[in-house]
Amino acid sequence: VLGSFSGALLSVMMNEDIAWLFIVCGLMGSIITLIERAGGAFAFGEWVATKAKTRKSSLMYTWVLGIIVFIDDYLNSLTVGSCMAPLTDKYKVPREFLSYVVDSTAAPLCVIIPITTWSIFCSRLLEVNGWAPAGDGLKYFIQTIPFNFYAWIAAFIVPLIILGIIPIFGPMKKAEQRVKDGGPLAPAGSEKIDIRGGEIMELPSNPKIMNFILPLLVLVCSTIYFDLDMQIGVLCTMVFMFISYLGQDLMSAEDFTDIALKGLKNMILPLMLMVLAFLFAEVNDQIRFTYYVISTASKYMTPALMPFIIFMVLAFTEFITGTNWGMYIIALPIVIPLGIGLGANMPLSVAAVLSAGVFGSHICFYSDATIITSAATGCNNFDHAFTQAPFGILAAVISAICFLIAGFIF
Repeated sequence: VLGSFSGALLSVMMNEDIAWLFIVCGLMGSIITLIERAGGAFAFGEWVATKAKTRKSSLMYTWVLGIIVFIDDYLNSLTVGSCMAPLTDKYKVPREFLSYVVDSTAAPLCVIIPITTWSIFCSRLLEVNGWAPAGDGLKYFIQTIPFNFYAWIAAFIVPLIILGIIPIFGPMKKAEQRVKDGGPLAPAGSEKIDIRGGEIMELPSNPKIMNFILPLLVLVCSTIYFDLDMQIGVLCTMVFMFISYLGQDLMSAEDFTDIALKGLKNMILPLMLMVLAFLFAEVNDQIRFTYYVISTASKYMTPALMPFIIFMVLAFTEFITGTNWGMYIIALPIVIPLGIGLGANMPLSVAAVLSAGVFGSHICFYSDATIITSAATGCNNFDHAFTQAPFGILAAVISAICFLIAGFIF
């Protein structure tokens, strides 16, 4: 057992995806800490505070900002969560509620907008697995967007909850009551995962909002320019911030390095949790868990029922394994030939796979999206997942009904 565990751990640590996570998410921690130290986050919060004068409007601005920063789910969660936490704290919003709003505009938005890291990855898989001709993957991915029911519902159920049209229920209601009774905004144990490390930074005498907006623009624009390569985007942003912040005399080169390292250090726990999640996924791959579940379910599929069964089965496996892109790599080579063979509606069937991946990313308490959102908002990842689960399950139930009806219509 120890030998297998050691081999799996070494395999995960040598994985290119893990190296990418450490570089990108580690440096994103540095970028956020530098923006805070330069006063950019404070100035942005003060500006938003002039617009958002109520609890509901602060949460609505969080939701809108999440839609604007759509390029990648990690970028979305880290920037929106860390920047909006001080404002929502002012209006006594439980960190669990903030985490839910942030998480619901991360992965869900990435699969219904065709210019994201998710869309590029999925488009390539559609080509590799024989549904889309070479070079036309994005065109075929766009066909799945109207049918990506979970992503649409999960994202747009949020304002209904913020505005009280859908009442808060379940564990989230208890979190609300805790804060109303004078309890802490964040649940117990949240300081361990908080990207800010629970510290209050010294601010410059004249904080400027441009020190928040310009680095974010450089990050988004450079990521898009370099074919949605977020690693290059993060490195470009670090270079820009070094020149800009030193040029404004906000900090010395030595301070810049110290603050960047502090931000990197604050990401260690979230990164280690993601390593363990990837290790769990590696074991599931070795025992062919996802393949077994899909193969078993395929015996009961008809062209009309296939999208519904695929969504239900993969949503279940995703909730257990917590992967999304990893599941796509395993599931699409099975689902695409099966769908073509049965004569099922292919955009609908592929959308069922994509929706299930978003559900897993959204709900599982050790998925990468849950951990990153928890780190950005300063909320224990278990409490974050536990409190948002009822809303995610509500969206999943509505989505399952939509897949069932659409399967018979189309």
